[in-house]
This record gives sequence, structure tokens and C-alpha cells, in this order.
Amino acid sequence: MIKTKLCDMLGIKHPIIQAGMGPFQTNKLAQAVANAGALGIISTSGIVARSLGIELGPLAPEAGEPYEVLKKILYQTKEATKEQGGIFGVNVMVSAELREPAKELVRAVVEAREEDPDLRQRLKVIITSAGDPLPWSDVIKPSGIKWFHVVPSVRAAKRCEEAGVDGIIASGHEGGGHVAWEPVHSMVLIPAVVNAVKTPVVAAGGFADGATLVAALALGAVGVQMGTRFIATKEADFVPMWKERVLKSGERDTVVARGFVGPLRYLKNQASIKLAEFTMEKNSQTVFRPAGRESRPRYLQQRNRGTLGPAWE
Repeated sequence: MIKTKLCDMLGIKHPIIQAGMGPFQTNKLAQAVANAGALGIISTSGIVARSLGIELGPLAPEAGEPYEVLKKILYQTKEATKEQGGIFGVNVMVSAELREPAKELVRAVVEAREEDPDLRQRLKVIITSAGDPLPWSDVIKPSGIKWFHVVPSVRAAKRCEEAGVDGIIASGHEGGGHVAWEPVHSMVLIPAVVNAVKTPVVAAGGFADGATLVAALALGAVGVQMGTRFIATKEADFVPMWKERVLKSGERDTVVARGFVGPLRYLKNQASIKLAEFTMEKNSQTVFRPAGRESRPRYLQQRNRGTLGPAWE
């Protein structure tokens, strides 16, 4: 059994984090992962989507205020992982568009830990993503919970150190969900981030089995975060059709296109290909950097408009 600093930090047996995939719920999956000795993560993006009136179908979390819905899920997860002593956490997107519901979700986690000694022992992590971590330091750090943030670049990793996070999840362009617009791949990103910061780094983006876990450790990471690979497990909350597509898909069967808070990776079908074409059409306009620097796609101007999301570097 491989044991790393990540295992010591969180009290888990395996240096694996299950990604907080959304917008569908991952409640059952998080429980199964936690009970198996890795870190199970509850997705909250679906909770936020339902609160905004977005219909997600049968896999959606129950409707209601984000604070109340998440509190209920946390206590359900506590009971479902009690026998095995499973360790779990919550993923919260903190992009500018979602700041207010994110505050309520973080408050639910902090207050649940304050109310329940068992939750305080086993609800160990908040993973923030899709935005700037610095404004969240005063909100999360005083609670004592371990805080990880997902980044697509060295610059963002240094921002995480400034914020005081406990762990950095460096996610390369191979990621199965939110990815950065600029295609910096895991083989390049992971060692670059490891060499740039002192904070422990978890590798994400293309890691799916024992071989890729070992590769991540060789690159200097303390563990991996996996998302897509967990979709195909029998314990996952996802529908059978989706699981089957994941298992059958090859290395050229996905496409990256615009998503809600930044780019997303989609399985190829008629709709996703059309979305990718539309995205490329909109991104074909360019703006110029100062003299001596290359032009940049128009979409990167979002970084200066307060829309941080995964595009923020």
C-alpha cells in the first residue's frame, strides 16, 4: 500500500481524492470512496444550480436553500461512513458569479463541524475551485478545516500560498471536467507547480489508475485527484449510459468548449461538437498584448472583468 504525506494530512489510507464532479450529486460515490479509504468529496455545484432554478433531471440534489440542503447531506454522509470511519470533504466553486451561494455552503460546512464532534473528526476538507482563493482566507482558515484549492497554473499556485491553503490541486488540461483555456498539460504543469511552491501538491488531469498515480508521485505530487474514472464505478450516482460511454471512449472522444464558469470537457456528440464550433467562432477575435508579446484570444479578457473561473491563472 502506498502511503504519502497526503495520507498523513487527512488520515486516509490511499493518496487519492475523488473529484467533486458536478452539476450532479456525488453523495453515494463520496460515501463509497470514503469507506474504501480514500477522500470522498461531495459536489455542491448541483445544489447551487437548483437554487438558481436550473433543472438538472433525476440526478440533481433536492431543491432548497444551499445551506440547508448541504447540511442535510453532510449528516447523511456522516451516518453512511460511520462504521468504516470514512474521511470526506466538500467541493465549492468560488467564481465571482457564485460568491453568495458559496458563502452559504462554506458556512454550512463550518457550522456542521462546530455542532458535531464526529463531523469535526471526519469532515476534514474543503476544496475550493473555479476562482481566486485569496478572498476566502478569512472565511475558511479560522475554522481549522484543511483547505485545498484547484489551480491551472504556477501563478495561481503562488496565489494559493499567499492565501494560506493547506494543499494545492494542480489540474492539467487533461482534466475531465473544468479545464483551463490554455492547454498546459499535466506532464508540464505538475512539476512546474511542485518546483514553485512549498505547499503539498496533488496532481489532477488524466490520472486514473495505479500507473498514473505512481507517475504523479514521480513528478513530485503527494497524491492524485480523480474524477472521470470514478464515474464508471458501480457505486457512482451517474446513469448507466454515461458510465458505458466513459468505458468505451478513447483518447480522441472528447472535446473542450465553453461551460458555465469556464471551459468544460465534453464527450463527443452532435451537440458538443456544435458547441465547440460555436466556442471557436466566438474566440476567433483577438486582442493585442503590449508590443513584443503575442495576441491573446478574446475570451481571456474575462480575467479583467471579475469573472475569474478556471480561466484565472
